[in-house]
Amino acid sequence: RRGAWLGGYRGGLAWAGALRLNVHPLCMVLAMVFLQGDALLAFRVFRTEPKRSAKALHALLHGAALLVAIVGVAAVFEAHSAGGVAHAYSLHAWCGLAVLVLFTLQWLLGLGLFVFPGAGWALRGRYRPLHVFGGVALLALSVATSLLGITEMLLFHIRDTYSKFPAEGVLANTLGLLLVAFGLLVGYIVTREDWRRPPLPEELALSMDFKTLTEAESPGGSQ
Repeated sequence: RRGAWLGGYRGGLAWAGALRLNVHPLCMVLAMVFLQGDALLAFRVFRTEPKRSAKALHALLHGAALLVAIVGVAAVFEAHSAGGVAHAYSLHAWCGLAVLVLFTLQWLLGLGLFVFPGAGWALRGRYRPLHVFGGVALLALSVATSLLGITEMLLFHIRDTYSKFPAEGVLANTLGLLLVAFGLLVGYIVTREDWRRPPLPEELALSMDFKTLTEAESPGGSQ
């Protein structure tokens, strides 16, 4: 939908010239909504696969989202610099930068605590609920920021005709509703307790061994 809007009404995509600005919304929606949403679903879609595989996919999708988002941010900053437009002055820009910073911190903490070895069992257990909440919250904030961006772009380009229901406005509004629907669907799936990934028997045994080992090595553990 976003590609159809940019291609049909905004002249398409290119890194050179004025079309560079169109790279920004495409990359940000792809990264912060769809790739991030797919990453949240990794543990639900691959419920019967080994946890290591689902965790790797979860981390890789988030990493891919971060890379695509960086390209999108670079596109808008370069486009604004070339056009003599001020940077990061709108609510959309402030929200977008805040979400990107929080997303990066969430990803780095997830790598440090859950992917690479070294974090204790107790620390992982305390952080896990915050990590899950942060993922859902960041997706919701990303959808909200995208809606701000869609509205801002429409007001820039079709301010005088927007209230007359032009085709471009209807298409962009429909895109916004689809983003909201996608976010709600992902949030519903992720928060359903009966759709949580059940641990495999071998994973339960490994978790108990890891817990015993880390507790024994802790200062308050038994010697």
